[in-house]
Amino acid sequence: MPSMFDADTRNNLLRRIRNLTPDAPRAWGRMTAPEMIAHLTDQMHHTLGDATAAPIRDFRRWPGIKYLAIHVVPWPKGRVIGPPEAFVTKPADWHNDVEMLIALVERFGALDPNGKWADHAIFGAMTGRDWGVFCHKHFDHHLRQFGQ
Repeated sequence: MPSMFDADTRNNLLRRIRNLTPDAPRAWGRMTAPEMIAHLTDQMHHTLGDATAAPIRDFRRWPGIKYLAIHVVPWPKGRVIGPPEAFVTKPADWHNDVEMLIALVERFGALDPNGKWADHAIFGAMTGRDWGVFCHKHFDHHLRQFGQ
C-alpha cells in the first residue's frame, strides 16, 4: 500500500493538493473543496498529536477490521463519517488553508515512522506504518472526490 512516508507518494499528494481550486466540483458527498481541506487539516492535527478526539468504540477497533479498513478494502464514497473532531476547522482563506495543510503533510513526512504515534479516534492504537497508509488512503479518497 502507498504510504505518506514515501517521499514520491507524499510529493504526488502535495502536487494534487496544489492543483485543487476552491470551486472544484465534488463527485460525491457533501463537502466543498475548502471544507475538505479543513477536514484533512483537522485529521493531520490528530495524526500528529496536536489535537485529540474522543474514542469511538465500535467494531472498527477490532484488529482485523482495522487492518482491512486501512490496508485492504477501498473506502465507500460518501458513506463513512469520521469523528466530530475531524470537522472542527472551518474554511477561511483558501491559500492559507492549503499552505497550512501542506506544512502539516511535510511535518508528517519528517517524522520517524517507528516512533510513538497518537491513537486514532476510530481505530485506536496506530503504528507509524498504519498512519502512513491511512493518511495516503484518506487524502487520495478526498482528492479523487474533487477530481484530483
